[in-house]
Amino acid sequence: MLNPSLLEQDGKYFYNENDFMSDFHRVVFGCINNLYQMGAKKVTTLDIENYLEGRPEAKQIYMASKGSEWLTEITQNADLANFEYYYSRMKKMTLLRGYEACGMDVRFLYNPDEIFNEQQKRQQEDYLDSLSLNEIADLIDNKILDIRAKYVDNATDEATSIGDSIFDLLDNLSQEPDMGKPMYGKYVNTVTRGCRLKKVYLRSGATGQGKSRTMIADACYLACDRMYDKSSNSWIEIGDKNPVTFISTELELSELQTMALAFIADVNEEHILSHRYDFDEYERVKQAAEILKTSPIYIEELPDFNLKDIENTIKRNIRVNECQYVFLDYIHTSMKILEEISHRSGGVKLREDNILFLLGVKLKDLANQFGVFILSGTQLNADYKTSDTPDQNLLRGAKSLGDKIDVGMILLEVTKEDQEAIQGIVETQGYIMPNVKMSIYKNRRGSYNRLYLWMNADKGTCRFNPIFATDYQYNPIPIADTEIRMREV
Repeated sequence: MLNPSLLEQDGKYFYNENDFMSDFHRVVFGCINNLYQMGAKKVTTLDIENYLEGRPEAKQIYMASKGSEWLTEITQNADLANFEYYYSRMKKMTLLRGYEACGMDVRFLYNPDEIFNEQQKRQQEDYLDSLSLNEIADLIDNKILDIRAKYVDNATDEATSIGDSIFDLLDNLSQEPDMGKPMYGKYVNTVTRGCRLKKVYLRSGATGQGKSRTMIADACYLACDRMYDKSSNSWIEIGDKNPVTFISTELELSELQTMALAFIADVNEEHILSHRYDFDEYERVKQAAEILKTSPIYIEELPDFNLKDIENTIKRNIRVNECQYVFLDYIHTSMKILEEISHRSGGVKLREDNILFLLGVKLKDLANQFGVFILSGTQLNADYKTSDTPDQNLLRGAKSLGDKIDVGMILLEVTKEDQEAIQGIVETQGYIMPNVKMSIYKNRRGSYNRLYLWMNADKGTCRFNPIFATDYQYNPIPIADTEIRMREV
């Protein structure tokens, strides 16, 4: 009432009816909120009572609780300087009630019935005041995760002999080799062994080189069951529909949709955007739209995010959509990450490379903790134009990101010097001159490392097709294509 602008929905404060325990409090808050939304710059008791005149049910609740006397008393005693404390306190109680409503026993944090032991009550009050909302949620969630780890994942604190179950491991690998769901592109699955759960892949590139386009291609290849094949002029089966979460930090939904349509239909995105199609392209795009309509690709837009946002988004999509494959289109710093890290470090300012490294650590921890596959990307620094060994040293902001990932890739344009070096291979084998090369600089548990995959890349359709491989000195590397087929168990 004293400062209604605190109701502005700017992301800092938010309210809902569960914040208030009594109908009377809901009525009063609802009046203040509605009056402010209608343009009131300040709200008085008279304003509230006039607003209630046409609402007999709400007015009856107000009158029964002696609303006028109550409002007079609280406006006299309210201290705006302590608003942050009381707002935080209210949201903590709402959070605890939410967990309690789901059957969680939260008395280890706060027991409102502890009225006889004054010392214990004060200790609980002080402890609750010292915790943030996220810390409270983490404490409760960790109890659930501990139970899962013990009774579902069979986690223990005991050391294990390296020989334990080793023959079971061999038997399992004979039935199911260490491979994940297939990625898009010839030779890519040979190098990466597919989208393996509990692994983090990083595919970096300069601006406009195709990071997001290759990522949406992989997302569609995982989640869709069909795509158009120009070589046979037909729609082909490409596998199961695997639920995918695509976290976009820069691109809007419509931008991702047109790229996905272009990939599935094999129609240049420019034709879709301008609605100028050749021959049967429009029919193919409509068919692609039908395929995407029934495919489990879930888009999350996070233009400003922190580590907790990423974690909560992944956890929610695992729980609600059963997603095991996560695409984060771009690792970079944001205002929310800077604020979060600054708060955690007690105000100590960290360099950008430290913050990006922490983000990489978080992604790896999430992949291991929840058993998901994560693919992300980064920008490159200026050295990519002259480097002879494109590796983690080219990652903008933090080459240390390369320490935590399982597979590291960099997309680069084919230079004039490249063309001269591979001219003999292209002519001998009858290839079309590649226009993109992908450096594989890290490949944990893979036999192919520190090599180039040379590609014919059609950015308009998001189809980046590898055609041959060499080492960094342009010597050809024999490589077979690996087709991954998953069977129902």
